[in-house]
Amino acid sequence: MTDRAFYSDSIEVFYRRSAEEILGILTKGGMALEATQRDAWLSQIALLRDSLGAYVGRGRLYFEYVVPRIGRRIDVVLLIDHVLFVVEFKVGTAVFNTAAIDQVWDYALDLKNFHETSHAIAIAPILIATKAKAVLTALQSTKHADGVLLPICLSPDCLILGIEEVLAHCQGVALVAADWEHGRYRPTPTIIEAAAALYSEHSVMELSQSGADRTNLTQTSKTIAAVIRQAREESSKVICFVTGVPGAGKTLVGLDIAAKDRDESSELHAVYLSGNGPLVAILREALTRDKVRRDLEIGKKTKKGDARRPIETFIQNVHHFRDECLLDVGPPREHVAIFDEAQRAWNKEQTVSFMARKKGRPDFSQSEPEFLISCLDRHPDWAVVVCLVGGGQEINTGEAGIREWIEAISNSFPHWRVCISPQLEEGEYFAQDVLTALTHANRVSFDEGLHLSTSMRSFKAETVSDFVKELLDLEEEKAATLLESFYARYPIVLTRSPARAKQWLRSQARGTERYGIMVSSQAQRLKPHAIDVRYQIDPIHWFLNGKDDVRSSFYLEDVATEFHVQGLEVDWGCVVWDGDFRYSEAGWGQFSFVGNRWQNIRKSERQSYLKNAYRVLLTRARQGLVIVVPEGDPEDVTRSAHFYDPTYEYLRSVGLAEI
Repeated sequence: MTDRAFYSDSIEVFYRRSAEEILGILTKGGMALEATQRDAWLSQIALLRDSLGAYVGRGRLYFEYVVPRIGRRIDVVLLIDHVLFVVEFKVGTAVFNTAAIDQVWDYALDLKNFHETSHAIAIAPILIATKAKAVLTALQSTKHADGVLLPICLSPDCLILGIEEVLAHCQGVALVAADWEHGRYRPTPTIIEAAAALYSEHSVMELSQSGADRTNLTQTSKTIAAVIRQAREESSKVICFVTGVPGAGKTLVGLDIAAKDRDESSELHAVYLSGNGPLVAILREALTRDKVRRDLEIGKKTKKGDARRPIETFIQNVHHFRDECLLDVGPPREHVAIFDEAQRAWNKEQTVSFMARKKGRPDFSQSEPEFLISCLDRHPDWAVVVCLVGGGQEINTGEAGIREWIEAISNSFPHWRVCISPQLEEGEYFAQDVLTALTHANRVSFDEGLHLSTSMRSFKAETVSDFVKELLDLEEEKAATLLESFYARYPIVLTRSPARAKQWLRSQARGTERYGIMVSSQAQRLKPHAIDVRYQIDPIHWFLNGKDDVRSSFYLEDVATEFHVQGLEVDWGCVVWDGDFRYSEAGWGQFSFVGNRWQNIRKSERQSYLKNAYRVLLTRARQGLVIVVPEGDPEDVTRSAHFYDPTYEYLRSVGLAEI
């Protein structure tokens, strides 16, 4: 029996065992056996006995096959000849609803994408409604041409016919069950899935897709754990900087550290903090919903409020943490604080202004990094601050970048040590000169284990973030070379039609793969295309709700900006490019729409924010992207063709295919 299934056997042995014996083995899989589950299994066993007689000696079956990334179990997996069948039963119903179809499709896609020995084989998702009569939907391949068929809905009396049609339709060599079973499962979860898994006490090791990702993530987690352990043993204070490309798993590492030390009574108790309001709200809501669902599956009814309370301690908004430290001058409960997106902390000017206006503290004189470090410095013995840093990710006024943290350590905390990645010396972090001074003072130690170099978000193309960097840096040849290297696995297409882009998104997404439209917060002249950035979406609805909710990303009505999507992702993305960020032979031009016309952005800081906004938007998609550069309108001076055409031509020159 494979460790991934409650029960597995060759089809031949399956026929030799009694239903009661099979049921007994299934029960040992750890599931509490209720009458409904017992009856469902007996129904499935009987149905398969009626249908698989012709395949004795030709395959193997697996009951309750675990899919870790999704946190669910497939009812039955069948290996017959050269095809893998993913079978989901809906016992006692005659209907095939959309949710059930998406469910079995998700299972098939998960195996195709993340199970090593399923990559190159034909996979047929089958949905059986046990009360249906004489139903067999037509076999169809998808445009992805990856061997996953469209879900087949059938009634029990048509299962044999369905299997025969699939075997005849698909090409391939006979599968060896032992080889298939030994394939490694290497998932790349979304940050929402990863947070739920870590909160349910999975390890970061289980959540990485490739060998390189696993080594990188595990090494980074171990490096931070060693820093924390040493600080505690030596009663010292350390600030640790973790760098990484977009989508490399910085948030995942932070959540992993916090999840390991959730016990508030422990001295090693850590807190995950983020100033990204949408990210905090979405993660809290997602973990709450997941906790309620998991409890319900084991027969326990949990109120959302009860599920949410410990989660709000695990994941906190950095501004709430800051406000508590303003009110209480004692040391915080935590000795370890993990600051995600640390580059977005406010500089001194922004913090002083905010404290005077909003908190009634006109005498406040620190930057946000300096104050946050001072809070941990209140501990008389030891403390560790972990800063998760994305280069080129500052997108809002007053966001200081990583330099402000290093200057605070240099000027105000001479007893703190610094552990950093060598990549922090690179230009996009803008901290070289301050680091040099600290290095000369022997306060800095460098560790390659503190850099995450491989993007996990785009699991089909690890170099998408590199492509976006070269594209925005106007390195046309480098961008074109990178695009060519991954385009077959990760399509990026170009159009002038928002309607065509929506059609492309819907045609690409399968199962519950999420898609949505994203735009710059400065994209003020997209209103003729029914895109108004001034309308404030609820990111929880946009990211978490289903296809039947008009507020969700699936409806393609509400759009998200860089502030909503930073740190998060969709499977298939659409970026609509406005005249705020324009290409010309002189380089990128940055504009804001004020009153009734575009105005040049002249401050270099604001120019960087806008470039970074597009960097964020262009790196959100996990599987593919469509970019829309709308046509200009000769009758509208605010949407002149020369605001859009050069950008379109530049993107096309890099090699983006037009649709």
